[in-house]
Amino acid sequence: MNSSKNTVAFGAPGIEPRWTSSAKEGLGTAYHTSCRLWFTLSHGIVNEIYYPHVDQPNTRDFQFLISDGETFCHEEKRDLDHCVEYPARDCVMYRLTNSERNGRYRLIKHVLADPHRSVLLVHTKVEIFDESLRGKLRLYALLAPYIARYGAGNSGWCSEIGATQLINAKRGGVHLIMGCSAGFSRRSVGYVGASDGWQDLMSNFKMDWEFCTAEDGNIALTGEIGFQHGDEFTLAVAFGGSHQSTTAKLLQSLASPFDLHRETYVRQWQRTVVDPKFDFSDHTSDGGGMYRLSRCVLLAHEDKVFQGALVASMSIPWGETKGNNDLGGYHLVWTRDLVQSATALLATGQTSIPLRALIWLAAIQQPAGSFPQNSWINGSPYWSGLQLDEIAAPILLAWRLRNAGALTLFDPCVMIRRAASYLIAQGPVTGQDRWEENAGFSPSTLATVIAGLVCAAEFAKANGDASTADFILVYADWLAAHIEEWTVTTCGELVEGFPRHYIRINPTDSIAPDPHVDPNTAMLSVANAGGLHPARNIVGGDFLHLVRFGIRSSDDPIVRDSIEVVDRVIKRDLPQGPCWRRYNYDAYGQKDDGGAFDGVGVGRSWPILTGERGHYELAAGRDPMRFIAAIEKFSNEGGMISEQLWDADDLPNGSMKRGRPTGAAMPLCWSHAEYISLVRSRHDGVCFDRIEPAFQRYVVNRTQSLHEIWSFRHPLRRMPRGKILRVIVPSNAAIVWSADDWASANSSDSIHNSTLNLWYYDFPTKNRPGVSMFEFTFFWKDAQRWEGRNWQVSVE
Repeated sequence: MNSSKNTVAFGAPGIEPRWTSSAKEGLGTAYHTSCRLWFTLSHGIVNEIYYPHVDQPNTRDFQFLISDGETFCHEEKRDLDHCVEYPARDCVMYRLTNSERNGRYRLIKHVLADPHRSVLLVHTKVEIFDESLRGKLRLYALLAPYIARYGAGNSGWCSEIGATQLINAKRGGVHLIMGCSAGFSRRSVGYVGASDGWQDLMSNFKMDWEFCTAEDGNIALTGEIGFQHGDEFTLAVAFGGSHQSTTAKLLQSLASPFDLHRETYVRQWQRTVVDPKFDFSDHTSDGGGMYRLSRCVLLAHEDKVFQGALVASMSIPWGETKGNNDLGGYHLVWTRDLVQSATALLATGQTSIPLRALIWLAAIQQPAGSFPQNSWINGSPYWSGLQLDEIAAPILLAWRLRNAGALTLFDPCVMIRRAASYLIAQGPVTGQDRWEENAGFSPSTLATVIAGLVCAAEFAKANGDASTADFILVYADWLAAHIEEWTVTTCGELVEGFPRHYIRINPTDSIAPDPHVDPNTAMLSVANAGGLHPARNIVGGDFLHLVRFGIRSSDDPIVRDSIEVVDRVIKRDLPQGPCWRRYNYDAYGQKDDGGAFDGVGVGRSWPILTGERGHYELAAGRDPMRFIAAIEKFSNEGGMISEQLWDADDLPNGSMKRGRPTGAAMPLCWSHAEYISLVRSRHDGVCFDRIEPAFQRYVVNRTQSLHEIWSFRHPLRRMPRGKILRVIVPSNAAIVWSADDWASANSSDSIHNSTLNLWYYDFPTKNRPGVSMFEFTFFWKDAQRWEGRNWQVSVE
């Protein structure tokens, strides 16, 4: 095809868009809030560029095509060998060296963001070693806009500001403009798969097309770099809300020397350096490199407008298979992940972001006390699941901030009261466990809820509200007393000689939970087509939270037996060290043939779980250093820690290697946070997450429960004699009851705990030896109506 300058590109709207690999080797942003741009790296190139928030990617990838115009065209990410380095300590600034495999040339790129503008800067030096290429080698910048999270519906065009040639893209109210300090010799915008620059150059190694516009499609921008000014240049990609403002940002960035930007960028990041009091390098096996980098990774995931909102990961798991129907990826805020990240930062001595995170959570809390399963950084919910550990987690963060003296003038008590009330009214069955898959009695959820309630009681005591503290602790004690009944099987069949152990979850219906579901006989339907199996034969390390938070002793016999079972069933010895799967029959992960998870797969090993085991070993009085070292070695060349690792043999095609990352999220903030927390815990000699009043109450003093709890979420049908039956209801009611099959009836007003806005009634059974059945109903005073059914609890 002949030159097509000033024409419209053909092939609209382009092929169906797909995101890129989640296997990031780096990520970054300027530390200053005036730069509202983030970037990720993999395979030696830039992937997503986020703007104006950390939850909104706007590009798929940004790389070079390299050609001699006659015999080859190399694609930077596929055809060159890559090396990623950190030129400055404590700073997410990168030097990428991409070398031609026969040693003929290489590209050296320094990647960072403008310290004060939303502009990505890629300073590139071209080194030519094959003299036959000198004067012939051409570089072409190729950028795929996926503006405002969409690969479809983008429009591109070429423009000029004075003598400066620019390439533009736009979707909605977001503008993207690419420019170069050396200028562009040629420019083109085209539709991916038809008229884009890759198609053009791969056909004859020359850039023949110079399309001026491509509207409303999956597009790519291509610019040939002008080499007349030497072998070094700076590419800039600017973002803004209008063409004019975006152009101004780009030109202002290019008007300053790149070295000046680099010095300022590094200086900003190095102001965040770890306080020497919190430099725990002696408790790592690599001199503290991963510890410092992990801290930077967590810092970089905070939004700069909605401060305190940290997304789970700047990646989309198996993104190369995902299109516009997967808007969220992992660049959403999960309450659980946010608290993990904030707690880890607190462990490094950083207090401002954890406090901002707590305040952000308080701002998005629902009036009834719940938090979204996950949300955009503006607080808008994304998924709608209910996970009780995510309701309890903010209480734990508030507790840790108070202990660190870092709450300043913020009072979290209203948030805590609402969350505690919700946990009591809606527990103990969680709508989803921490893996977001099944409803039921989960040991990790129960551990988190008990720890959160103990902290809530401590806040109530500090406020002089002893009655509320007692009410909360009665419920926490009851939960603690039933952990084994709800989550331990006595007839497990996984490991001979160990029939008694914790199970992953004891399943029950999330809408109408069965309070007496039997862990020995219940059947669990595993998500992602994992199959239907006896719950007694599905195990995970979730019970370790009971030790971590201080609810059970590390030498508890059932804990020890459960360790034996999970080690034999889901532990994998990888080249770097031990790692564990979430549970047996897990189907969330890379397929056996190396294919991407597409709703079906095989759950692989998670570095998080190596950290959790390290915390257990510390609690048991053993040195967790080998677990710290393993996590450090799990990281990739850029120091990023993945969500999952390939734990089978190497595949012949080289796509998956044992102990190396799969296509799951990378980096995962939770993985980096778990590592940081383990390093801090080793320094302290005790789990940083341990809730001391819970440990004293349940491990040291072994407090027993005097109550059984009835609620609409837990309508128990039987209870042991001698306990107090506590009935908890959400609004003001008269309880009409009988202990003699309605030969006589009694009416009692419920007692109101105004702090929690819950009503309750206590029925002691110890002094009622003749009573075998307690039957009751409710008259709702505010609504002036009867409940319309009776409830029975047998006293056994």
